[in-house]
Amino acid sequence: MDPANLLAASVAVMRIAAGELTSEGLVRACLERIAQRDADVGAWEHVDPEATLAEARARDTSPPLGPLHGLPVGVKDIIDTADMPTGYGSPIWRGHRPARDAACVALVRAAGGVVLGKTVTTEFAYFTPGGTANPHDLGHTPGGSSSGSAAAVADHMVPVAFGTQTAGSIIRPAAFCGVVGYKPSFGTISRSGVLSFAESLDTVGALARSVADAALLASVAARRADLLVPDTPGPVPRVGVHRTADWELVSAGSQAAVTDTAGRLARAGAAVSDAVLPAWFAELPSAQATVMAFEAARSFAPELREHGARLSPTLRALLDEGGGLSPKEYLDALGLAQAGRQELAALFERHDLVLTPSAPGAAPPGLGATGDPVFNRTWTLLGTPCVHLPTGTSEHGLPVGAQLVGRPGDDARVLAMAAWAERQLA
Repeated sequence: MDPANLLAASVAVMRIAAGELTSEGLVRACLERIAQRDADVGAWEHVDPEATLAEARARDTSPPLGPLHGLPVGVKDIIDTADMPTGYGSPIWRGHRPARDAACVALVRAAGGVVLGKTVTTEFAYFTPGGTANPHDLGHTPGGSSSGSAAAVADHMVPVAFGTQTAGSIIRPAAFCGVVGYKPSFGTISRSGVLSFAESLDTVGALARSVADAALLASVAARRADLLVPDTPGPVPRVGVHRTADWELVSAGSQAAVTDTAGRLARAGAAVSDAVLPAWFAELPSAQATVMAFEAARSFAPELREHGARLSPTLRALLDEGGGLSPKEYLDALGLAQAGRQELAALFERHDLVLTPSAPGAAPPGLGATGDPVFNRTWTLLGTPCVHLPTGTSEHGLPVGAQLVGRPGDDARVLAMAAWAERQLA
């Protein structure tokens, strides 16, 4: 088997530990895959093969450093790396060399991981694409803003990669590229050294080819061993199906993915019922957009003042919108979020997981946009853990799937239950 196709948690790390595979061999296989495919896919912003191979050889000659020993990891290019440029998807910062690693990168290295390179992001992790194509069909978007990480994992260029989400930037590209996406509860993974877009929303997470792999990366980055998926089957969950007020925006294929997933989980023993939420929950995506715009206008004040002409029109429009919002509008949106979290507390007394769409449909055609985060905004605003599971393909052969949402702070149980669901859907 090509080492690049090995699953990180279930095979590659164990084989490296057992001496059946070298880190250099695995990294070399990933680099060969990148050389074969990345001219078309465009998932990588920066790769230095010689430096990465040297790091892998050092892992092969050192005692085990931790649970990621020898494993290559992709890092989204809004996350600082001291030995690689971090350009944040913007020409303003092209070639920028941070003084130190972001906390999550430092923890990966301390656990023996090998940073394979920097993956493409949209401009400042907003909507202007960075040129990455969907590996399943190069004429379709991979989603954003974690476009390069999702595409690289989907195309077997790297086993796991970091993403970030402020609206839908982990779950949506995971859905479009057919991989697992895990957006943790807000604050689970440190954002030290990660570009700040909206301080109340920004969340670091993982893209992988299995729930266990995503949990492995997150457990190291969060310093939380409890996030690891247990070897024994996870608890059988009570699943609430939430079609949302925007169900009519969901394509027939994605509606079928949610409905079929609910039926398969019910047949496997899950207690499945409708998740009932009040009508005002439909206002939460707009509240998320208000918070994001208001906070982004503060985060990017230096870029707007000093380099405004070099920002995309899309980002300029957001910053102008955010700069025009009143403090009352911002505080009202935060108040609505707090009410939403209180309502969720009651919902999760009845359900362990909420099953809901990850995206309106399969990846849309064209590379000029990254898709609509309408089905992600609410959960990012409320700080919930979310896991996207691929479940099949659309009528056009592109990946579709569904999103599992859990109680804020309940990430260990959510990952265990998501792994159980993944087995039933395999």
